[in-house]
Amino acid sequence: MVKETAPMPGMVNRAMRMMAGTLASRVLGLLREILTASFFGATRLLDAYYVAYTLANLSRQLLAEGALSASFVPAFSRVYGERGGKAAQKLARQILSILIAACALVIALGILFSPFLVTMIAPGFDESMRGAAVAFTRALFPFLMIVSVGALAMGVLNSVGSFFVPAVAPAASNLAFIALLLAVGRASVWAMIAAVLVGGMCNMTLQWVMAWKMGYLLIPSKPDLSDPELRRTLALFLPYAAGLSLNQINPVVSRMLGSFLEAGVISALNYADRIIQLPLGLFVIAISQAVLPMLSRLRPDDKENSRAFMRDALRFNLFIVLPSALALILLAGPIVHILLFRGAFGKWAWTTTSGALACYAAGLPGMACNSVIMRALYARSLPKAAMGVTAFTVCANLLIGSLLMTRFSYMGLAAGTSCAFTGASFFGAWRLRRDIGMPIKLFDPSWLFRLLFSCGTMFCSLAFASSAFPYPAESVFAVRTLWLLAMILLGCGLYAALTIVLKCPEWAWIKGAIALKTKTEEA
Repeated sequence: MVKETAPMPGMVNRAMRMMAGTLASRVLGLLREILTASFFGATRLLDAYYVAYTLANLSRQLLAEGALSASFVPAFSRVYGERGGKAAQKLARQILSILIAACALVIALGILFSPFLVTMIAPGFDESMRGAAVAFTRALFPFLMIVSVGALAMGVLNSVGSFFVPAVAPAASNLAFIALLLAVGRASVWAMIAAVLVGGMCNMTLQWVMAWKMGYLLIPSKPDLSDPELRRTLALFLPYAAGLSLNQINPVVSRMLGSFLEAGVISALNYADRIIQLPLGLFVIAISQAVLPMLSRLRPDDKENSRAFMRDALRFNLFIVLPSALALILLAGPIVHILLFRGAFGKWAWTTTSGALACYAAGLPGMACNSVIMRALYARSLPKAAMGVTAFTVCANLLIGSLLMTRFSYMGLAAGTSCAFTGASFFGAWRLRRDIGMPIKLFDPSWLFRLLFSCGTMFCSLAFASSAFPYPAESVFAVRTLWLLAMILLGCGLYAALTIVLKCPEWAWIKGAIALKTKTEEA
């Protein structure tokens, strides 16, 4: 008899630790965007900066936090579990040497081909903005080397059960960014570029030192190509990199199409994306990062437990994310107004960012499920399936975004992204089901009714309350903030009460995770 929910308290415990650490970094990330909006608003020059940042960030997510995480964490977790810490450290050091060499090559090529890359990602820019974007891109490419070392340390820490420090490390990066930006002020966009590089160094240093303190000194060592785990990791890296390179085209698609729209659209889309990153990073990334090491330890032939674990992980994801998405759709305008409406960020930017945020929020459940499913595909060594899912996402994003932008402008681009990730989550689930050989059974009628009834009641109650007591846009900051907090507390309280009364199983997992944490602390 399979104990289907047995691993869930452990997974929830790990996810909760990551959420606790991520909260600080995401809040500081929002403060970072508030300062950026106040200093620079939504302008064409800032559009050029975000194009440059997209290119540097794309290479980071592809090489460092994408393919590296997908191929290294399962291998490291397996070696750590079977052969101990010394063998796992040896593997990490060999991977670090290869990673540094790969990063150096990518940085050199990125700097050399920056004019071509900028033209490709922002064909609608004029000559002056293209030149600014090229200069910004060349300055930001070294960021890749910094975050790659940090990503390797994060993989080591996650694999040995440390989730809090990797989650909180971006807070150090955001603190450095904020401090430098406040010191320089609105003098130049170049101040933000310097702040990004300094913040990345802080992020990397914190995780590297923590790994060292836990007994894993990450220094380069000569790769031993006869090592089967190293060869396995490298064999998985290239297929994952190919698949993830497709996935990282999604932000490029939005910026490419946005360059043909009115000035400031790319900046507004970025602001909306940064806000959506709060629930996405706080809940979704935390859960998917916790899922990967646990799935990697399950035997590939243990299909029943794999299916049960994936089903419950997806259900817990939706239990958290679906009400968050509905609340964001309703409260997008007030949230953007409170966070960003000041200084150079005016009414047009408020309206544009709010509309984009609401459209992104509609796709949040799809993004959440897609993230967990992709981790499952990586853990089960299915690079071709992962590539197929990402190819589907990119094609759908480009097609739907192109069609909708002609009628709905920036909102069409955001809606295209949401539709693409939602469709990809269903496609990925179907692909995972084929590998496991049995249905995941995610949408059990009883579970689905309890979730939808609770979410629907919360949504209708919030809609009524926000209509009966409209957002006081002209009031002082304290009054506006209290209004938003009251709406959030109303939604959270009502949703929690309903799901407890309806005996949703997710509360048992949360209770088990808290009990597990207490036992760990007592031990």
